[in-house]
Amino acid sequence: MNTIKIGIIGAGRIGKIHADNLLRMKQVEVVAVSDLFAGPELEAWAAERGIEQVVKDSNVIMANPDIDAVFICSSTDTHVPLIKQAAQAGKHIFCEKPVSMDIKQTEEALEAVRVAGVKLQIGFNRRFDHNFKRVREHVQAGTIGQPHIVKITSRDPNPPHPDYIKVSGGIFMDMMIHDFDMARYVCGSEVEEVYAQGNVLINPVFAEYGDVDTAIVTLKFSNGALGVIDNSRQAVYGYDQRVEVFGSKGSVAVTNDHPNTAEISTAEGIVRDKPLHFFLERYQAAYVEETQMFIDSLLHGKPLPVEGNDGLQAERMALAAKLSSRLGRPVKISEIHELEETLQCQS
Repeated sequence: MNTIKIGIIGAGRIGKIHADNLLRMKQVEVVAVSDLFAGPELEAWAAERGIEQVVKDSNVIMANPDIDAVFICSSTDTHVPLIKQAAQAGKHIFCEKPVSMDIKQTEEALEAVRVAGVKLQIGFNRRFDHNFKRVREHVQAGTIGQPHIVKITSRDPNPPHPDYIKVSGGIFMDMMIHDFDMARYVCGSEVEEVYAQGNVLINPVFAEYGDVDTAIVTLKFSNGALGVIDNSRQAVYGYDQRVEVFGSKGSVAVTNDHPNTAEISTAEGIVRDKPLHFFLERYQAAYVEETQMFIDSLLHGKPLPVEGNDGLQAERMALAAKLSSRLGRPVKISEIHELEETLQCQS
């Protein structure tokens, strides 16, 4: 392919980010955008960017033989049917996380991709952050020896709107799923066991939807390493994203990105700016790189940096965390199907 023609399904915040990044790339043409709520505002946005077609029905994109690949940026409940449809239409797929909130449905989607022989990349953008990539590089190079402890902190500056909480799938599937993927990514090992604890410490609205706003999860990796992930829906000082891997020969750690490195020292104390406010600022370059690598894979046959199985493994960890939190005990990844069926029967 000399030019990759793209259709974008879902023109919310993330869909527009991907569109703008794609439009800056050579050998890429965004030919169509679909959104259930498409109207004059979206049409004007598309016209400013030279995107010719704006539709409400994603079937129009799927039926267009000129479109080589789709970006699925719609709500999570639409991901699996859209992946299946795109695969059957022979279109390559970039899909935002998670693939679904149901492991069996995700497995069905990945099987459809395998049968069709198309490519599927999952939108775990944090893998492309310059800090976290450096951690992985040092672990893979053996700089810190055998990994012993993985520590990941992920805290949002503000909790989401209650309407979002209701449909988010919970903190483990919605928020911590990024950290589950990051744990596998930086440690270079699968996770065998998860133990989760959570509480509502910020806003009682989370409890109304059976969710928590503060959580800690411990992990046991196949290579023997141990992990700790902490999440909070509200860090009053800003977006808090840190990773450390401690090993037999040392450790590698990265802290938050700041708008600048200026540090003011006076008799009253030492002050610097808060971290970059949220994910759009922190991971702006990461969004560009993940998109570029997807396009490079289509143009030049390079391996995908994040595949469907990566999405599946992160979802398995998220489900294990949900089960662990409910049962009050560690849960092995190997037992999640059996536990889920047992709990469904009991309810």
